[in-house]
Amino acid sequence: MLSQRFLSLSRAASLTCRSLCSAAASRQGQAPDMAEAGNRLLHVSNVRNRLREIVGASTNWSDHQQAMAERVSLASMLARSQSELPAKRMKDSFLEVHLPLGSEPELREKYLTNHNTVRFGRILEDLDSLAVLISYSHTYNPALKRSPLSIVTALVDKIDMRQHVIYPDCDIKFTGQVTWVGRSSIEAKMHMSQYRDGAYAPVLDATFVMVARDPGNKRAAFVNPLAPEGPEEEKLLQEGEANKSRRVELSTASLLKVAPTNEERKIIHDLFLNTLDANTVSFRSRILPPNSVWMEDAKLKGLEICHPQQRNIFNRIFGGFLMRKAYELGWANACSFGGCRPSLVAVDDILFQKPVEIGSLLMLSSQVCYTQGKYIQVRVHSEVFDPLTQQHSTTNIFHYTFASDRNVPSVVPRTYGESMLYLDGKRHFNQTLES
Repeated sequence: MLSQRFLSLSRAASLTCRSLCSAAASRQGQAPDMAEAGNRLLHVSNVRNRLREIVGASTNWSDHQQAMAERVSLASMLARSQSELPAKRMKDSFLEVHLPLGSEPELREKYLTNHNTVRFGRILEDLDSLAVLISYSHTYNPALKRSPLSIVTALVDKIDMRQHVIYPDCDIKFTGQVTWVGRSSIEAKMHMSQYRDGAYAPVLDATFVMVARDPGNKRAAFVNPLAPEGPEEEKLLQEGEANKSRRVELSTASLLKVAPTNEERKIIHDLFLNTLDANTVSFRSRILPPNSVWMEDAKLKGLEICHPQQRNIFNRIFGGFLMRKAYELGWANACSFGGCRPSLVAVDDILFQKPVEIGSLLMLSSQVCYTQGKYIQVRVHSEVFDPLTQQHSTTNIFHYTFASDRNVPSVVPRTYGESMLYLDGKRHFNQTLES
């Protein structure tokens, strides 16, 4: 049985986004001027500029390369232990960022689809940049002109959609802060809300895990410890510890490391038996059950040439760009599989295994790996291909849960490898269900 929360998500997912409103309705989606309200107004377009200032990067490609080479000299400014660094409060890293889709119509085109809906891939890019800036706010040292730390995204732990309609003509607000730290890792929690009917309503909650490295991005570097204030912040810190323990437990139980559980073995065996031809006595004679699709027929692939325009402040390909391209491919895969425009329910466990260099051939492969009722679990695997050595290297794994407006076919594995993808998809779907 699906939980009540999941059923409500399904109903929300069935809503279609409204078209652009009239001028009066557009004003309704325009939030009060936050600068007039006394808040520090940080426009979303200024986030990456702020990051460049902190790191010393340039918008010019040739100057940027020189600036990155000069950063190596900042290694002497790194702390030799975490105890050398002053503890920071959660509110020291708190940021509020404004995306004025309602009050700046000229900004909308970057975020619009041809159906007048918001491109969620663009939202992922903004979240990634914001998570980096939040982490730098936590580690900020006013005595230094430039930060010696290279802070990069290690993992998107979870993105939960609290509402599935993102209006293209209403202002958006992002807020976030550091909620947990390790020796070199930082957990940043962010919330996105949208101004509608005179108030901001929650849209999503996101948890990113960042890592700090030396100026050359070669080894781990220490970050400031976190000093919670009050029971609410203590709870957030405990949740961060629990998230870390959960990630370790999931990694230990990975199907790439250990065999499936007894229950999972039975699931795979039942799927296998269900595909045997009853008219023959052979393990090789397989038939597709009704309203089903072979997993090998539920794929979609893409290729990106990684140009300097897509670089981050450290001369690697921007993690938000990778997330956007993977999301759009995964969405297209779910769309073609389900025969409708699906809604995103959750993103979880996006692992950044290695950086993507400028000039790389980035190969993306999307696979529908599990379905249940109206829900489609999609896994996107990204790798770089070196045409000179013919070597493939995995860079990222992405997991998305989508909801269709109708029941979708069952996806059926044929090989043992596909069966492991099926079980992995089922695990991710169940995690989304439980959360």
